[in-house]
Amino acid sequence: MWVSLAAIIVVASAIGIGIMLAISWFPAQGSNVAPKIDTFWNVLIVVSVPIFVSVVTMMLFSIWRWRQRPGEEGLDGPPIHGSTKLEVIWTIIPTIIIAALSTYAAILLLDIQAAPAKGTRVVNVNGIQFAWNFETKTDAGPVKSNLLYLPVNEPVTFDIRSKDVIHAFWVPAFRMQVDAVPGITTSYSLTPTKVGSFDIVCAELCGLGHAYMRSTVTVLPPARYKAVMAGLAHASAAVGGSK
Repeated sequence: MWVSLAAIIVVASAIGIGIMLAISWFPAQGSNVAPKIDTFWNVLIVVSVPIFVSVVTMMLFSIWRWRQRPGEEGLDGPPIHGSTKLEVIWTIIPTIIIAALSTYAAILLLDIQAAPAKGTRVVNVNGIQFAWNFETKTDAGPVKSNLLYLPVNEPVTFDIRSKDVIHAFWVPAFRMQVDAVPGITTSYSLTPTKVGSFDIVCAELCGLGHAYMRSTVTVLPPARYKAVMAGLAHASAAVGGSK
């Protein structure tokens, strides 16, 4: 009986892991940290699916094996006594699993949050109900825009601020997310690795217009990026001079 249960758990776990890993949970990877975060997600799947399957299988087996049968409605169950050894085992094993995953997560977080290299491009991200705007310095001058442009394969640091309430700056393709908190500056660094346009969303409920607090980051080849930013810099200068 127990061998059959173990076989069911192993087979069901293998099928469950296969299905979960086959699902595209996230958009295409767009930064150097995305593969690391996706790998951690896959590790969580491999660990959690067998636990889920084991618990559900044992629960269903117990319901079937020790269910109340006709004529037993007035009977009390047989007296039982807990197993100290079993309790110790099912306390130690989850503790080891959680400790291992927490250590992995801490190492990954420290790696992602490593100090950016000197000279890394800085983009000031400002959140305001219900829009994002971006400021950055270029060779052609400062640029202010409600759309974000970045060069591919060049590191960037986002300095994130809020002018009113708490927002959260999130580019799903980059995988990174951090709160924009009034009165302080939060930041993170990464390197865009894929040319294209990617959504920017607010991941913190910030008011009635929260769902519409969206923008776009466009990652361009370096030469194209310089040309676009030069045009924006000239436009910003023209607007500033006309005021």
